[in-house]
Amino acid sequence: MRWTEGRTEISFDAGSFPAKVGGVDVENPVWLAPLAGITIPPVRSFFRQLGAGLVHTEMVSCAGLVHGSRKTFSMLRTADGERPVVLQLFAADAETLLEGARMALDRSSFEALGINMACPMPKVTRRGAGSGLLERPGIAAAMVKALVPLGLPVWAKIRKPPMTSPMDTLTFSGMLLEAGASHVCIHGRQPSQKYGGMADSSVVLEAARAFPGRIAASGDIFTPGDAKRMLDGGCSAVFVARGAFRDPFLIPAILEGCGFTVDPGHLADSPGSRIDLMISLGERILSEEGEKAAIVLLKRFLSGIFRGLYGASRFRQAVSRSSSWGEMRAALEEWKASPERGEQCDRREASRRDRSSGG
Repeated sequence: MRWTEGRTEISFDAGSFPAKVGGVDVENPVWLAPLAGITIPPVRSFFRQLGAGLVHTEMVSCAGLVHGSRKTFSMLRTADGERPVVLQLFAADAETLLEGARMALDRSSFEALGINMACPMPKVTRRGAGSGLLERPGIAAAMVKALVPLGLPVWAKIRKPPMTSPMDTLTFSGMLLEAGASHVCIHGRQPSQKYGGMADSSVVLEAARAFPGRIAASGDIFTPGDAKRMLDGGCSAVFVARGAFRDPFLIPAILEGCGFTVDPGHLADSPGSRIDLMISLGERILSEEGEKAAIVLLKRFLSGIFRGLYGASRFRQAVSRSSSWGEMRAALEEWKASPERGEQCDRREASRRDRSSGG
C-alpha cells in the first residue's frame, strides 16, 4: 500500500463493513446527504432500499422548532425502513441549537445529531448559521459541546473555510473533534463558491489522513470513481448529494464499484426494474406528501431514470410535460412496455456480452 507523495495509500476494503462510523452502526460508507426539499421520509427510504448505508433529514431549523413552527416539526417524521437516519440541525447559537435538539428528540428518535456548518445560502448565513459558523469557531465548538450531553453521537458538516476565517480546514475540523464531535463531513468548496467551480478534494483527504476514521467527503461525488477515490484516500464515508438526484441509481453503482453486493435490479442493465422502483417511489410520495410533491420530485429524478437508455427521448418528454401523477405514471408504464425499448435494451445486453467475452 502507498500514498502518492510518499505516504501509504489506503485501498478501500468492503469487507470491513458492517462497521461503526462516527458512533453509528452502518452497512457501508455510501450515504445520502441532507438535501433541502428532497430528503423527506419516502425519498430516504427509497435510497436505503437502493443500498445507501445511512440517510439524513433535510436541514431542520432549531429556531423554527423553538418557535413552534408546524412545518418545521413535520420535518422530524421518520419512517420504517430508513434507519440509520441522522437529524441535520442548524442554528446560529448554542442555546437555540440545544433547545431545538431537545424538542426534536422529544418528538422522534435518530441515530446521531448533525450540525450544519456548510450551507452557503444567504438566508441561512446572514443569521450566522450554516457556513457562517466557519468564521465563528468559538461558537461552532460551543455548539458541539452543548449537544454531547444529550447522549447521541454529534456530527458536523462543514465547508472549506473562507480566507476570512481564523482557521483552515484541518484546524477547524480538529477543533470540532476535540470539542466532542464524533464525525466531521467536509465539502471541499468555500461558501462563496456555493456549488460552482470544483470542490477541493485535497483538503478533505488531508483531514482524513490527520483524523483516521472520522472524516467523510462531500462535494462532486458524481461517479463511482469519484467516491472510490475519496474512500481509497482514507475518508470514512462519502456523502452523495446532487449526484443522487442527477442519477438516483448512482449509489448502487458506487457500491458495486467498491466491491459490495448489489441487487441486479438496481443497476443500469435493468431499466424495467428501475422504472418499477421510480413508480413505487412516486406512489409513496403521493400518499404521504401529495400529488405536487410526487410530480416535482420525480421530475427532478428524470435524468437518472432514463440515463444511458436508448429510444427514451419521446417518453422523457411526455413525463416532463405531465401535469398529474396519473399522466406521469402512464408515460412511464408506456415506456417500460415499449417494444422499441425492449429491442434496444436487448441490443445493449448483446453488446455488453460481446465485450465481456472478448468478442
